[in-house]
Amino acid sequence: MPHDDRCIGVFDSGIGGLTVVREMRRRLPNERIVYFGDTARVPYGIKSPKVVTLFSRQIVDFLLRFDPKMIVVACNTASAAALPELEKQFDLPLVGVVKPGAREAVRAANGRPIAVIATEATINSDAYRRAIHSLLPRVPVHQRACPLFVGAVEEGRDSDDRVVAALAEDYVAPLRGLDPAVLVLGCTHYPLLKTAIARAIGSEVLLVDSAEQTAETVHAELNARGALTASPAAGNLTCYVSDNPQRFREIGQRFLGHPVVDVTWVSLDELVVADAHAPA
Repeated sequence: MPHDDRCIGVFDSGIGGLTVVREMRRRLPNERIVYFGDTARVPYGIKSPKVVTLFSRQIVDFLLRFDPKMIVVACNTASAAALPELEKQFDLPLVGVVKPGAREAVRAANGRPIAVIATEATINSDAYRRAIHSLLPRVPVHQRACPLFVGAVEEGRDSDDRVVAALAEDYVAPLRGLDPAVLVLGCTHYPLLKTAIARAIGSEVLLVDSAEQTAETVHAELNARGALTASPAAGNLTCYVSDNPQRFREIGQRFLGHPVVDVTWVSLDELVVADAHAPA
């Protein structure tokens, strides 16, 4: 059978993309993954599309040195703002997190309204609404920015925290009145607050985790291309960050579900030098 033992590149604005990596490792345990977290320039959710695209292009150029067979944009903001431009500039398969989540939302909602919670930049991009309407044009889509969830997660707060419960009630509970069938978790940090979000939206609303759907999409696309690894050995994870590798190790294990061991710092100067696709 055809195969491809090269690594999969994954990047995010910081730590949150490790929820995507966690699901990928469950679905694709033999694949080697090289992850880049732009921890020096996080958050992307409040930056302009132009800046997010610039940062994303620099990171893809950096990941290309590892000769990946695919790059996963494990960041909703970058998927929304930068993926179309990246697809024009780079000649390799690129998978974002918006379209897989939108596909599952449409499938599960069965024509009923869909709610989406995400960062300000993702909501302002309208990427989820456009992706959902490309599949089912007239379904109602209700979107809500929940910017403080990200900071709460990175502070170590979880669904049992009173601050998180108050945020969920403020952000999510008003969506109940719109009668959604599905709530899309449109940020990679949000799965860590899934219990609090579920309590706020109500048990009758299905939560769609884009990380899970992205892992399924990665598996399906690699399989269709005959590009799954042939190695029977367990895959490994190598991480690179643009700032504070020790903090990444400490917080990252909450996202990944086990310790993050192999983390290397990369200077921003090195990313800029790597940017071979900068406009002339």
